[in-house]
Amino acid sequence: MSRPQIKATLIISLLIACTLVISALAGPSQLQAPDLVFFNGKIFTSDAAHPYVQALAIRGERITATGDSAKIRALIGPHTKQIDLGGRTVIPGINDAHYHLGVTPANEFHLQFKNSNPTLMEVSEAISATAPKWHEGTIIHGYIGPSAYVDPELNRDFLDKLVPDHPIILTTVSGHASILNSAALAKFGVNNGEADPLGGKYERTPDGRLTGVLREYAEIDLERKLSDLTSDADAVKELAETLSAAAQYGITSIQDMSNAIAPERCLALLGKIPSPIRVRIIRMPGSTPNGRDTREGLSVLHYHSGLVTVSGSKWMLDGTPLEGTFATRQAQADLFAEIGRAKSSGAAAASLDHSFAVLGLTFPREQLPMMLHESLKEDDQLILHVSGYPSAAAMLDAMQSSGGKATWAGRRVRFEHGDGLFPDLLPRVKEMGIIVVQNPAHLGHGFRTAEARQLRSILAADIPLALGSDSGGGVNPYLDIMFASTCPDRPSEAITREQAVIAYTLTSAYAEFAEKEKGSLVPGKLADLAVLSQDIFSVPAADLPKTESVLTLVGGKIVYDAGVLR
Repeated sequence: MSRPQIKATLIISLLIACTLVISALAGPSQLQAPDLVFFNGKIFTSDAAHPYVQALAIRGERITATGDSAKIRALIGPHTKQIDLGGRTVIPGINDAHYHLGVTPANEFHLQFKNSNPTLMEVSEAISATAPKWHEGTIIHGYIGPSAYVDPELNRDFLDKLVPDHPIILTTVSGHASILNSAALAKFGVNNGEADPLGGKYERTPDGRLTGVLREYAEIDLERKLSDLTSDADAVKELAETLSAAAQYGITSIQDMSNAIAPERCLALLGKIPSPIRVRIIRMPGSTPNGRDTREGLSVLHYHSGLVTVSGSKWMLDGTPLEGTFATRQAQADLFAEIGRAKSSGAAAASLDHSFAVLGLTFPREQLPMMLHESLKEDDQLILHVSGYPSAAAMLDAMQSSGGKATWAGRRVRFEHGDGLFPDLLPRVKEMGIIVVQNPAHLGHGFRTAEARQLRSILAADIPLALGSDSGGGVNPYLDIMFASTCPDRPSEAITREQAVIAYTLTSAYAEFAEKEKGSLVPGKLADLAVLSQDIFSVPAADLPKTESVLTLVGGKIVYDAGVLR
């Protein structure tokens, strides 16, 4: 090396050393002062190592430090915004792992019933009372429970007598079946010659005439057609209201099961808002008589821009105990009568467990290995509606035959609902690395269960448990936390409120391969958080649903502010 080169190298080294000394003397508060600090709070981090801290600092979109108030306030610079929490509770932003975004046609009239489980007479009365409010072209839509659904009189002909000129749709509260009149069947292109889609069914009389009852994937096709009747302008407005309402509850991420809105359209609509919170669109394709539509959404699969991503593919392996998948309505009527008798005698557990134990599959079993193969081919997470025992066992068998633990343990296959995961299946679920996404609001229907609908047992088996609302709007995550921490149907399966929050934040992030980016309030992660209106860890359980967020941040940006903190 020449003398000039040596001299230049020494000068550069000296300059670097001086810079490092100056940086050390200046300290982090001068060079990397946070943009925002919260202090004097009760901050639940969802981090097992440090579950509670008093304060945290944010720079840009990420958390830079957590600790006690004195430590964090020492980082404050001249331009740092300071928020005194005044003892308020802060949690990581809620990540609703099982959501259903939906839009409503402008000409749809929503029927209101006296309760969530109206009788056929109450359905008839509500229809007759509201008929004068309908305009030409109005679509009448209502949601019914088991009482009306299993009534053999409720069919196309019954509805035709009540509503001859308007399309009317009565959908079960679980969303797995609908009953239509003739006008609705005609509007949505369903005729007597219509072949059943794979995984779905159009019920018929013995002579082949449609009864008006649509099941499973036939019902999904109806949902998509209803959604397509909504103009883009109306859809954007409704989605904006839905996402804004979510932010007011401190929900910073939702994972949308795209049964109602096709992924491509949903992506385009969200781009017009734009979304204030993170949205993961999960493909939920329909089917035709020729098979499952495996191509839907592939053009946008693995999309990631801003707050919106597209990943994952969901299939429904069975239905719910309300409809019994493809069980006859008479069989369901007999089951509910049995449960009613058992409930009155205080022995409901065995009856309801039986409904999960015998719940039929939607698809032929040979379709399950095909789903697994498609997941590997597209390098895409497989997400499965699994409500009963038979579908869970069948998929576990298919996974074992398709590579077993070596292939699937790291793929994070998801079982949505998982109500029929009886104890004998839990070791197999753990071995395959499956994540169970439960919906606590389902746990308060008033029927005790002996083995089904587990929360504490899932955690005890070291199986990742995430939570989702299974809702399409008006969701209250603190109602879910109340149900998860009390478990009215089966109190022995209740989990702590802290465990419920972790399931609704960190494990929900894990369920979408995002736990390194969000889900807990630790340095380096995205600053997605909610300052709550009350302490959800100490208020009486009955008061939990009263909780709201007073300040919600997504990536360090305020997306909702109730004006409480100054």
